[in-house]
Amino acid sequence: MNYRTDLAIESKEMIDESNKGKKIEIPGVLVDVDQYDPNVKVTRIKIDDEAGSRTMGKPIGNYITIEAKDLVDGEEEVKEATVKALTAELSKLIKFHNKLKALVIGLGNESVTPDSLGPCTVSKVKVTRHMFIITGAEADEDAGCVSALIPGVMYSTGMESAELIRSAVNITKPEVVIAVDALAARNVDRISSTIQITDTGISPGSGTGNMRKDLTEKSLGTRVVAIGVPTVIDSKTLILDNLSGYLKEPAEAEKHIEKNGQSMIVTTTDIDQVIADFSDVIANGINNTLHPGIYSS
Repeated sequence: MNYRTDLAIESKEMIDESNKGKKIEIPGVLVDVDQYDPNVKVTRIKIDDEAGSRTMGKPIGNYITIEAKDLVDGEEEVKEATVKALTAELSKLIKFHNKLKALVIGLGNESVTPDSLGPCTVSKVKVTRHMFIITGAEADEDAGCVSALIPGVMYSTGMESAELIRSAVNITKPEVVIAVDALAARNVDRISSTIQITDTGISPGSGTGNMRKDLTEKSLGTRVVAIGVPTVIDSKTLILDNLSGYLKEPAEAEKHIEKNGQSMIVTTTDIDQVIADFSDVIANGINNTLHPGIYSS
């Protein structure tokens, strides 16, 4: 079955399923699991070489999945535990120092709720570059020099997001770019429970099926850390996954849907609350990481 997903943890789960549901060790792929809290689990998947990359269908690098039960519209303690886990994992990828420069990018379309995670998150990030410019400061022990950009979408700007981001990188010269975007999942439960962090970059619009140029260290000339939340599911994936135990010939069903069905992207009825809660959590994690003297987890 060709299930569409942007999540490395789901790619690993599908490989295990192909082995009759038994977890298998993949050459070139390391998996580590931590339980931060009764409601918050972190799974780290490290793809070490080309063999592991081919098997997983993902670039070489680190993929960190934070799973939080009952985060959406739930107890404040769950959100706080998730922020703490996110901050801890981000801080391993982005080491704070007094001359840290970062550019935070909010990818997506703020007018389309499932695609608005990036813009909503960046609107809550503490931007400080203007303060460094006004004061002439070159370093700060408490806060990083942080810029932000919401590049919008091509139909409203006439420009590729990657073009605008490259220009912003040239202006601000960040040590790291943090890109926040919507992702696609296989399992509908992931929409209200999952955050993925990766140091391999991102394809803007990948979650909503609107593929654009990749944002990677190679394309931007600086490190890229991507943070994503699955907000949508491909309709074919949703149908086939939910009927997998009832179909006598799954491959034929897949061919039938591809031939006669209409490709659609679907989301959950509470997506407004998902975006509100996850943008809060991610923005808090970013602020804690980039401004540790001002914010704390």
